[in-house]
Amino acid sequence: MSEPMTQSEGAGEPNRRDFLYIATGMAGVVGVGSFAWPFIDQMRPDASTLAVSSIEVDVESLEPGMSLTVKWRGKPVFIRNRTEAEVEEAKAVAIDDLKDPVARNANISASSMATDIDRSAGEGKENWLVMVGVCTHLGCIPLGQSGDFGGWFCPCHGSHYDTAGRIRKGPAPENLAVPEFAFISDTVIKIG
Repeated sequence: MSEPMTQSEGAGEPNRRDFLYIATGMAGVVGVGSFAWPFIDQMRPDASTLAVSSIEVDVESLEPGMSLTVKWRGKPVFIRNRTEAEVEEAKAVAIDDLKDPVARNANISASSMATDIDRSAGEGKENWLVMVGVCTHLGCIPLGQSGDFGGWFCPCHGSHYDTAGRIRKGPAPENLAVPEFAFISDTVIKIG
């Protein structure tokens, strides 16, 4: 035979059993959280990774026609001081002649066209190119100042880039990426 319900049990008011269920559930949540936190915390980048998230490169010694390759986030970055002839050659290319018409420049709108100015450091610094030196086909490292268009050539599969780092011929689907960068002085570029 069942015991009769008291007035407080019938009205839906909390009782001792409800409190124990809630307290046990909360203890379980805290226990799972404290167990899982070390696994979640280990996914954050360590201090050495954060330290190389941006680099500063002195380009004072780069005369027109010279290039420099630096390492940033484990990838090569090509910095080129182009000659006037290279700039003019890149400006003369029509967008319709490009395999990839998008600029791929992290410093401007993602929908910007791959004009020479949108691939370079911008107005007044059109001669400067800063690009991630990884072929967009299979991740090889292209050779500078070579290929059919005088820019970069990836000998692994035959991708040819022009003097603005735009794919012109071969299996690569996209232009060389331009990372986030800025001139912090007349001779120092900050990448990242």
